Amino acid sequence: MPRLLRAAVTGIGAYVPGRVMTNADFEKIVDTSDEWIVQRTGVRERHIVGEGESTATMATAAGRQAIQKAGVKPEQLDLIIVATVTPDMILPATACFVQQELGATNAAVFDVSAACSGFLYALTVGCQFVQTGMYRRVLVIGSDALSRFTDYQDRGSCILFGDAAGAVVLEPSDDESRGILYNVIHADGSGWDFIHTPAGGSRNVASEKTVRDRLHFIKMRGRDVYKFAVEKMQWLIGNCLDSCNLTVDQIDLVIPHQVNIRILQSAAEKYNFPMDKLYVNIDRYGNTSGASVPLALEEAYRMGKIGPGSTVMLIAFGAGLTWAGSVLKL
Repeated sequence: MPRLLRAAVTGIGAYVPGRVMTNADFEKIVDTSDEWIVQRTGVRERHIVGEGESTATMATAAGRQAIQKAGVKPEQLDLIIVATVTPDMILPATACFVQQELGATNAAVFDVSAACSGFLYALTVGCQFVQTGMYRRVLVIGSDALSRFTDYQDRGSCILFGDAAGAVVLEPSDDESRGILYNVIHADGSGWDFIHTPAGGSRNVASEKTVRDRLHFIKMRGRDVYKFAVEKMQWLIGNCLDSCNLTVDQIDLVIPHQVNIRILQSAAEKYNFPMDKLYVNIDRYGNTSGASVPLALEEAYRMGKIGPGSTVMLIAFGAGLTWAGSVLKL
């Protein structure tokens, strides 16, 4: 059996829209308060797409930054994977728009749909192409415009979501001291209705009734989602540590999906590691779904929290139900 190559992250990019929606803004449209939102979720503000912006435009901006950081020209890309649950259109794939805008004329492209776990699902898939030698340069993007599907009459969920994109470039590395060390992905379809958008697909096509009944917005069973997220985040941390034969002390930073500050705190308590080892930016961006993990990765790298040689754990969980984890050496 031929030896698998090591896939390494060689460039990281991110994009957030300029428009900011604060908790004070929500106080004007639903029965809530800044204090209630912060205590329950940790969110203080989130970025929202503006006119002319979409999942594809954000993905393109993040992808362009990532390939520039990697020193890769668009035409050198072999594959583009976009993880999203808010595509620009039902068809074609959002990745097609990204390819066109970047000028990545030689790249194969497709989308991955795994909600908040989507980026790590896409990262896992991209790794396989690099490890087997089929492709040498893979652009993996997580991009979601959740605000387009948020019900701003639902006080329990509308306060959570923001828009953003994050991206990484994967390339083969001969350096055994760097690269992606481990990936794990799982799903449980029996929990599909924990988080879902009821209408707009082939099961429940768009109609006057579905619009009137507000079925094109995200619906969420908050308490069930909370319990699921707490359980899976803790399981993923343990699984990644055990599978890589690592201790908490050997991890420089854990970058989890930014869903709720209380969920993150519970994981830190279980594994007895300080909160400063857990990267948190939910206060400034909210839950950005597939963009959440790469957005935090880019920010942590840019701010010097991690750098070359750092061992980083990435954790995500979301609709589907899905959950995923990765360990990488930068």
